Amino acid sequence: MGDDSRDAAGPEGARGAGPRVTRRHVFYIPGYDPIHPRRYRELYRREGAAQAALSGYEMSQQARRGPGPYGWSVTGEMEGATTRAEIDVLVWSDIVRKSMRSGILATYAQLLRTAWVYVGTGALFRLMRLRKGPVIAALYPVGALVLQLTVAVLLAWGAGALLALLHPLAGWLGLVVIPAVLWWFRKHDNRMFAYYLMHDYAFSARWRGANPPELEARMTEFTQLIGAALRSDVEEVLVVGHSSGAHLGVSVLADLIRDGLLPEPGPALSFLSLGQVVPMMSFLPRAERLRADLHALSACDRITWVDVTAPGDGCAFALCDPVAVSGVAPPAKRWPLVLSAAFTHTLSSARWKALRWRFFRLHFQYLCAFDRPGAYDYFRITAGPQTLAQRFAGRRASASRIETPVNRYTSLTEPSR
Repeated sequence: MGDDSRDAAGPEGARGAGPRVTRRHVFYIPGYDPIHPRRYRELYRREGAAQAALSGYEMSQQARRGPGPYGWSVTGEMEGATTRAEIDVLVWSDIVRKSMRSGILATYAQLLRTAWVYVGTGALFRLMRLRKGPVIAALYPVGALVLQLTVAVLLAWGAGALLALLHPLAGWLGLVVIPAVLWWFRKHDNRMFAYYLMHDYAFSARWRGANPPELEARMTEFTQLIGAALRSDVEEVLVVGHSSGAHLGVSVLADLIRDGLLPEPGPALSFLSLGQVVPMMSFLPRAERLRADLHALSACDRITWVDVTAPGDGCAFALCDPVAVSGVAPPAKRWPLVLSAAFTHTLSSARWKALRWRFFRLHFQYLCAFDRPGAYDYFRITAGPQTLAQRFAGRRASASRIETPVNRYTSLTEPSR
């Protein structure tokens, strides 16, 4: 994991060695992503095979058919043991797609509204005190969309000037260039991501940090699915939240514990947050629910929570303790254990050179193979014989972590259930 985390032990130290995991249930919560969850199955298959070849272990993946959440099964042969894991994707891509149906004019209206929310509440300036990378990433769609509109207007002006040479009134026809140019930019957004990112940030800003009712209902479904897994015969239930899926994971797990769905005795309950962007939500005024969930989960002794980010990921709040920086750390805080994936150490020079300017791809590196793997290995965590607590026992949090509370809004409100 790089120099940042080699010397380390988690909160409350190590839980020590324990029985090996032969069965695990993994629940993966994606971030704001409109694409069908099969992309995660194929990513896991491809990158898992690559990591197995690099690290000298065996993995096999099996498709799953029948009712239930979308997912697959994987068998890991590593560390002298065989482990079988069921991996479910907790899907909210349909909600994402619905939120992205805005037309061009509506997207520009979102731009103005989102900018007003983050600037007017002061959240933008406080976020900049943590990490400039994700703030620049948030400003990118604003700049890109403004630039696209500027290009469209300039081309329309030029076209109008040429047409005016033919007839004074013909110059007004140049205005038709504006929607045509904007339409062209949107058609090619799969390379520029301006509209995609604008919809992403607008989704959080629209409710000023609260979850829309449709998403809250889906999260309730997730909570019930995880609760059912905790009553099964597995040794570990592992929840993985990537990007904005991390703050959904926080709330889902807080609800699960709040609702008394954690059996005693029962399997180990673990939470792995990857590339989190929690402050983008928790710093907004109506994020009282999320802040209450962060507060509660960080002091829970029934869970292991490891938060992995990397300074090389410009889209994440790298090494920012999401509880502490949000200003809601309780006196008995024990989680999360904040660690660095240290891309400059765990990727070879050639691999890092190839990826360092591919910001969107780097944001998904946590789910991919490392050609110089350190302690963090997504496939050992999900398909290996140790629980998350066992795997990171004895590790201290990254010495470079940021824990300074800079959030203006620290009110807490538990959801009524």
